[in-house]
Amino acid sequence: MLEIEVKARADHQQVKEQLSTMGAVFVGVQHHCDTYFNSPDRDFAKTDEALRIRSVDGRSVMTYKGKKLDTLSKTREEFETEVDGGTTQSILLALGFRESGVVRKTREIYKYKGMTICLDKVEGLGEFMEVEIGAESDIEGHRKQIFSFLANFEMGEEDSIRTSYLEMVLEEK
Repeated sequence: MLEIEVKARADHQQVKEQLSTMGAVFVGVQHHCDTYFNSPDRDFAKTDEALRIRSVDGRSVMTYKGKKLDTLSKTREEFETEVDGGTTQSILLALGFRESGVVRKTREIYKYKGMTICLDKVEGLGEFMEVEIGAESDIEGHRKQIFSFLANFEMGEEDSIRTSYLEMVLEEK
C-alpha cells in the first residue's frame, strides 16, 4: 500500500471553517506519541526510511515507511501492524535498534471525497495539515487530486513540506 501524502503549515481555525463549508466529515481527535527507532546496520535518516511505534489512546501500532517516491510529496510505501508497544520497544532495543526521537501531537481527523485530512498540532513545532490518500498505484493522479483540494486553502506545491515531524523536532533541539 502507498501512502500519498502532502503536508503544509496551516492555521487550524481557518482550515476548520473551510472544511465545514465544504462538507468534510469530522472523524475525531487523537493524541499521538510517536517513538522512532534507528537500525543497528543502517541510518534511516540517510536511507530516507522510518520505523516507529505510535501510541494512541492505549493502542500501539508499529509502522515502517520506505523511501519517498517523488519530489513533491511524502508518498512512500508503508506497512503497519498493531503491537504491544512496551514489549515491541523492548524487542527492538534488545536487537540493537536505537531510539532516535519522540514526536507528540494532537490530531483532528476529517474525511472528504476519499481523502483523510489531519490537522496536527505538534509539540514544539506548531500547526500543520496533512492530506493523504491510500492507494495501490497512480501516485501522480492522486497527488494532483490532493493539490487540487489544497487549492481551496490557497496552498500549492510550493507549500508542501517533505521534512518529517521527527526531522523537524530534531532540528529544533
